[in-house]
Amino acid sequence: MVEAPQNWQRGGFGLYLHWPFCQAKCPYCDFNSHVAQTIDQDRWAAAYLAEIDRLAEETGDRILGSVFFGGGTPSLMEPRIVGEILDRIGRRWRLRNDVEVTLEANPTSIEADRFTGYRQAGVNRVSMGMQALDDDDLRRLGRLHSVAEGLSAFDIARNAFDRVSFDLIYARQNQTPEQWFAELDRALGLCADHLSLYQLTVEDGTAFGDRLARGGLKGLPDEDRAAEMYEITQSLTMAAGLPAYEVSNHAVLGAESRHNMVYWRAGDWIGIGPGAHGRLEIGGTRVATEAPKAPGAWLRDAEKGAGGEVPRVSLEPVEAFEETIMMGLRLREGVEVPKDGPADPQDFETRVKGLEDLGFLRREGDRLTATETGRPILNGVLRELLA
Repeated sequence: MVEAPQNWQRGGFGLYLHWPFCQAKCPYCDFNSHVAQTIDQDRWAAAYLAEIDRLAEETGDRILGSVFFGGGTPSLMEPRIVGEILDRIGRRWRLRNDVEVTLEANPTSIEADRFTGYRQAGVNRVSMGMQALDDDDLRRLGRLHSVAEGLSAFDIARNAFDRVSFDLIYARQNQTPEQWFAELDRALGLCADHLSLYQLTVEDGTAFGDRLARGGLKGLPDEDRAAEMYEITQSLTMAAGLPAYEVSNHAVLGAESRHNMVYWRAGDWIGIGPGAHGRLEIGGTRVATEAPKAPGAWLRDAEKGAGGEVPRVSLEPVEAFEETIMMGLRLREGVEVPKDGPADPQDFETRVKGLEDLGFLRREGDRLTATETGRPILNGVLRELLA
């Protein structure tokens, strides 16, 4: 077992496990998810356990602060499988006393019936893919639940878990700012402590992307209407006590997603499962890990003991610097600019100063933050900053 590097705790240490299967592929989704008629869950469990053992030997005596079951749809996993995985994790790493264990779930009645089992297995936080509080829009988004079924599942989750989050998508087809105001106001009244609120984006390679390219997908909001919905999102969540702590994530103070903070604060995390990414500091070098996307290929590699990864990449210092800036500026708290910085420090500082003068960034000592003006156009700010 290797000795853990001294500065790994800066951003925390987490584990992401990817379950690649869904009941149906949503037309907006560009995640690594697949529909399969039959799944040998015991075979998949054995492969996950083998990868946990392999990576535990490599990562040293670290304290694990978060585990995240993502997908795909992890709530299709049998609770006993989740329990086996969490038991092995607990035996291979030291856990924080308040370790956060999140499982993504669809709010269907079938999956809600498993919530008690997940809680008994060790899950203490659930993130639900509600996506809309309008039945017509749920159908357009390819969701398999109704609003009533989603709200019922949320009530079950709230009784089963300490913490519950759910996602909503706005700037949907033919949605008006007034409709989004009413929908978000209703969502905030449900007493969730965390909301992920995403503007609909149409990605290449998705069903929505293909439809848009063919001249379909009518009624998407123009830039001004989308910006108005963004402003509604910020004002309503702030008034309700769930301000944005990250570009698309809102939480009561203390209820932020600890696992996602590992990413945004440039911590270390293990990625297990098809298509999963990870970042590890090994021997003083930041290493990027990635697993094969095809579920069958990953499963065979993991079963052979060869490791469910493609060849690793050691990040150059400038790559690690840019990644830290890109992720950290998503946070309201901003990012501490790393000492080992860009290839041309003078050019970087000139760009920072120019974006400060435009009111998009704020520099206070070593900390850099996006302003309220800069946050809605963060992608453009980052392109200019890291050009």
